[in-house]
Amino acid sequence: MFRSFIVDIVFPLIFFLILRSILRSIFAPPRNAPRPTAPPQEPTVVAGGELKKDPVCGTYISTSLAVTRKVKGEVVYFCSNECRDKFVG
Repeated sequence: MFRSFIVDIVFPLIFFLILRSILRSIFAPPRNAPRPTAPPQEPTVVAGGELKKDPVCGTYISTSLAVTRKVKGEVVYFCSNECRDKFVG
């Protein structure tokens, strides 16, 4: 009985596992292979917008992306909140 269990169940199971391992190593991609990535997305900023100079650091910034502050009735454009705070403070 024990012998029939080994011959009928254990040997076929071992054979199946070895065969599966060999086939996976042949047909599966390497584990360290780089995964495909999504193509880079286009920037959301509209090209050709008006540029303004930041009065604190001198960086030119698009008016659509700039941090604005109204000073003496005039809109001033800044590249960041830090530059705006330095200008105001």
